[in-house]
Amino acid sequence: MKKIWAFPLALAIFACNSGEKNQKMEIQNYPETAKVDTVDTYFGTEVPDPYRWLEDDRSEQTAEWVKAQNEVTFGYLNNIPFRDKIEERLTELWNYAKESAPRKHGDYYYTYKNDGLQNQWVVYRKKGLDGEEEVFLDPNTFSDDATTSLAGTSFTKDGSLLAYSISEGGSDWRKVIVMDTEDKSIVEDTIRNVKFSGISWKGNEGFFYSSYDKPEGSELSAKTQEHKLYYHKLNTPQSEDLLIFGGSETPRRYIGGYVSDDGQYLFISAANSTSGNELYFKNLSDLNNPINVIASGFNSEHSVLDNVGGRLLIETNLNAPNKRLVEVDVKKPSTDNYKDVIPETENVLNVSTAGGYIFANYMVDVKTEIHQFDYEGNKVRQVELPGIGSAGGFGAEKEDEKLYYSFTSFTYPSAIFEYDIEEGNSELYWKPEIDFNPEDYETEQVFYESKDGTKIPMFITYKKGLEKNGKNPTELYAYGGFNVSLRPSFSVARLVWLENGGIYAQPNLRGGGEYGEQWHKAGTKMQKQNVFDDFIAAAEYLIEEGYTSSDKLAISGGSNGGLLVGATMTQRPDLMQVAFPAVGVMDMLRYHTFTAGAGWAYDYGTSEDSKEMFEYLYGYSPVHNVKEGVKYPATMVTTADHDDRVVPAHSFKFAAELQAKHAGGSPVLIRIETNAGHGAGKPTDKIIDGIADKYAFAWYNMAEIPFKDEM
Repeated sequence: MKKIWAFPLALAIFACNSGEKNQKMEIQNYPETAKVDTVDTYFGTEVPDPYRWLEDDRSEQTAEWVKAQNEVTFGYLNNIPFRDKIEERLTELWNYAKESAPRKHGDYYYTYKNDGLQNQWVVYRKKGLDGEEEVFLDPNTFSDDATTSLAGTSFTKDGSLLAYSISEGGSDWRKVIVMDTEDKSIVEDTIRNVKFSGISWKGNEGFFYSSYDKPEGSELSAKTQEHKLYYHKLNTPQSEDLLIFGGSETPRRYIGGYVSDDGQYLFISAANSTSGNELYFKNLSDLNNPINVIASGFNSEHSVLDNVGGRLLIETNLNAPNKRLVEVDVKKPSTDNYKDVIPETENVLNVSTAGGYIFANYMVDVKTEIHQFDYEGNKVRQVELPGIGSAGGFGAEKEDEKLYYSFTSFTYPSAIFEYDIEEGNSELYWKPEIDFNPEDYETEQVFYESKDGTKIPMFITYKKGLEKNGKNPTELYAYGGFNVSLRPSFSVARLVWLENGGIYAQPNLRGGGEYGEQWHKAGTKMQKQNVFDDFIAAAEYLIEEGYTSSDKLAISGGSNGGLLVGATMTQRPDLMQVAFPAVGVMDMLRYHTFTAGAGWAYDYGTSEDSKEMFEYLYGYSPVHNVKEGVKYPATMVTTADHDDRVVPAHSFKFAAELQAKHAGGSPVLIRIETNAGHGAGKPTDKIIDGIADKYAFAWYNMAEIPFKDEM
């Protein structure tokens, strides 16, 4: 590798006086990124991959490149004069008490809490709702730098044992620890190398979990293919764990096992992609009992909600793109015998149970409606919610008389409500005390036309009194994939943007799940361009309607949303001033060769499928569509060194291509978080630091000065 240039810290002068012209910093030299002669051939087409060496996350060269890029990036960010003020205000806003809805396990109610700026949320408990509260489990003690997080919990039915998983440095690879909840003692040695797994107890004897064999080569980037479902019996070595399903005999990429509430059955979900699954069950009277098929094939989704004797209640999208709840006799468990309990409607359905009732969560134009049913499918009532927004958490044990649900919207901080299951009454249980007046802001939902005429919904939030003069800094954020629905939600981080006159816009693109499986499929494989067109049309709508202009627009998204940003900025670099592709899937020809990436093929297709599919992917793959001499927007790519979901090589290669080819003075930076992963479990201080950098970069490159009256 050639010599890496040092970054000049005194780049330029930024005039904070609004009467003076801003003189932007310019980066004279980026770190030199070596090129190699690697060429791949797809159906007769040769595709160079000059930065292939950046895929080796264990090499010294890659580590040097990461260090050099971060020196440039943080040198730039730290010289933005209002960057520290943003962090200070974010910290002030963030510093309020937060908590989750309580959930009963055994004699105790457990709640997650954060007193404001704690890096990790703490688990508290109390006997009865009026009992004395105590700290039960504090993840802030797991590591000195708070980068080891609590990644999941599973209590036994009687609440006497807890199996909890931890993630180190944000990795998807987990460790499972078993605790006696009475005295908080550790019951046995740690279960290691667990990945993409829940934990489900079989009585108090042991539990089921899933994992892959540890890959050869890099733990972070090597391909993982065959998931395996194991049974671990307490106080026995992990090496003796019983393989229940998966492996070479029944190879599946994703396998999960969960035990019925009465402990009678183990239900097994098996899939090769992120959409569609097989469904099996085993009678747990004997672990050697055969595994029985309920649903075969991968064209639809099936999940057991509950069982009453031999009657299984199953949520499915089989012959119902918006989902329905069906029943089937465990003695005749074929999909041919499915009978509707709650039929499909025009709105997407998700179901849960509590207190002996079924709660149907409907998404109506991306807003929540909750309907309560009995187990025969008879409607009891529609639950009256506090307002228009997103509600969740309608789950509890069969014997519970009350449940606790959360409600939020763009201008409604997440609060917890107590719901009387029989009477149908809600009462406020807890709400945060935050330095924010929701009456100062408003949210509207608009429907705009995409390129092909499809109507796309979009939420737009801003400070009341906003003038549509085309001069408002605007963040356009979206996802558009994997059946994921972006619902209204409150973000304390977003307040800094809004209170300084910014607009936040969130369109619900095709590829998501907002309007069911048909909406999802309309943004997959050979229709993926629909997603980018929907996003581009959202930006054009905001500009045409006077909310903002191209000079004041920032686009952002993470993971599949990072791909969205990468594809949009390479197709329409003129449309935005700033781009934030975060932990994105940027190399669409090779994504399926890393970790569990092959499982994303339902949404994307792969370059190996056919010549047509290769050419389609090649046509929008961000890494392969950066053009020489094009003026791209000011870009800050973000990723993390421990991201084993979307490996950082995607972002490394994209940033290298941009730095080598783009024209003009706009900066192209890559911010690489160390000892962090795809996002989950990130400490609060790292979150605040990252948001401050993002907003500082956006405002600076829009020639905006926040907090003008205070500077």
